[in-house]
Amino acid sequence: MNYFPISLNIRSRNCIVIGGGKVAARKAKSLLASHGHVTVISPELDDELVPLVQDGSITWLKRGYRQGDLAGAFLVIAATDDVSVQQEVYQEAEAHNLLVNVADVPKWCNFILPATVRRGDLTISVSTAGKSPALAKQLRKNLEKQYTDDYDLLLQVLGRLRPIVLDLGLPHEKNKIIFENLLHRDMIDWLRMQDWQALTDHIRSILGKDIAMEDLVGPAGQ
Repeated sequence: MNYFPISLNIRSRNCIVIGGGKVAARKAKSLLASHGHVTVISPELDDELVPLVQDGSITWLKRGYRQGDLAGAFLVIAATDDVSVQQEVYQEAEAHNLLVNVADVPKWCNFILPATVRRGDLTISVSTAGKSPALAKQLRKNLEKQYTDDYDLLLQVLGRLRPIVLDLGLPHEKNKIIFENLLHRDMIDWLRMQDWQALTDHIRSILGKDIAMEDLVGPAGQ
């Protein structure tokens, strides 16, 4: 199946996870990390989720899934091995045009969860359209080695440069050229080595003015 790749803003949206085991814990924690309002429906709860219930981070309905539980949901994940429950969750979600993922059952998913590497606001995802989660996992591990935490700082610098460039009031095409020129191939190495002089010189050569390092990378280059 040819899936349409998209990044969703689930902040404060109702996300329901059916199941309370290890898989459900991973899914719930991932949704919580993106600031979703998470409800877990399961008679039992994995130890990883208990503290999140206790501190109010997630809501726990201590029972099995029932028809109507998905009312008001934005996104639904079924992380249970019970095939009958999987099918019922899928059918209810489809009937109400909800986003639904049944873990490891592609035929009952209208979206799939890619293998993902996160470095701050940088997100790199790999999908095999559900054909080989093992391959996606392997590729994710390779990406984790290649794209280290330094890329979070690189993105921070580029993100702070963006409004400075836009404030110049230049046409879109000129801005595009400036953004491309700012992204020097050695910039990640300058950040790793904290070579602020090289970074300053490069930015000056592109923008024609100095930008204080603390405005780009925080106090004392941190």
